[in-house]
This record gives sequence, structure tokens and C-alpha cells, in this order.
Amino acid sequence: MTFLIVSIVILFALIFLAPRRLSRIEILTSTLFGLYFESTVNIFLDLDYDLYGYFHKGVDAITMVVLLGVYPALNYLLLNFYPEGRGAPRVFAYLLAWDAFSVAYELLSIHYGIFYYNGWHWWYSALVYVPLFLSLRWQILFTRRMLRLDRG
Repeated sequence: MTFLIVSIVILFALIFLAPRRLSRIEILTSTLFGLYFESTVNIFLDLDYDLYGYFHKGVDAITMVVLLGVYPALNYLLLNFYPEGRGAPRVFAYLLAWDAFSVAYELLSIHYGIFYYNGWHWWYSALVYVPLFLSLRWQILFTRRMLRLDRG
């Protein structure tokens, strides 16, 4: 639990110290989209197929600390520093760096008992993270498009 609390404190410190490049509506919509997407996937992969989970098998209230403390913060940092307009090689390197960080954080979470595998493997996550990150990015682009259409 110490690892989780320290992680959340560090993540939120980074958020408050970093220059904000996203609008408030982009932060809100990306957070809600990320939570919705994560919850939907977990219903199937965690609760239905039991491939992985948080802390203990089944629904656990402490999981909300992870869902509300870690995921929104990581999503914000990923999107806030996204190398917009920097070319495909830079974006690819950025996404691979986040992929490596995410897998490492996942493995540390397993080590500290926050997360567990039950048929899932770390390399599944490594394959899934980049498309997940791209879906978050596309959501931001969609939000921006909707805002432009609303403004006329």
C-alpha cells in the first residue's frame, strides 16, 4: 500500500508542477473516457475472464484508489506531454517510452501486491498499451473537433 500512496503523491506532484498544455474540458473528457474505458475492459478481463485483478479476486473497494488515483494522473501526464506536431518517429518513441514505463509500473504493482496476474502476461500489456494510448489521444482530438464545431 505504501508503493501505491507514494505513487499517487508523486504523480499528483508532477501534475501540479508541470506546465498545463490541456484545456480543462480536455482534462475532464480524457479522464472520464479513460475511466469508462478502463472499467469496461476490467469488467471482462478481470471480473468475467479472471485474467488479472487488483489486490484480491472480485470487487474490492480499495481498487477505487487505483482507479481514481493512478489512472487519471497517468493519462493526464501522457496526454499533456504528447509530442504534438513533432513527427511520427518522435511520437513512436514517446509511445514506446510510455509503454515501457507502464509495463514496469505494472510489474512493480505486482511485486507490491496491488495487482496480480491470473493467466495474463506482462507482454500482453506491452502489446495493448500503445493502442490504448492512441485511443486516449484520438479522444482528445475528437473533443477538440467537437469544440470547434460548437463554436461554429
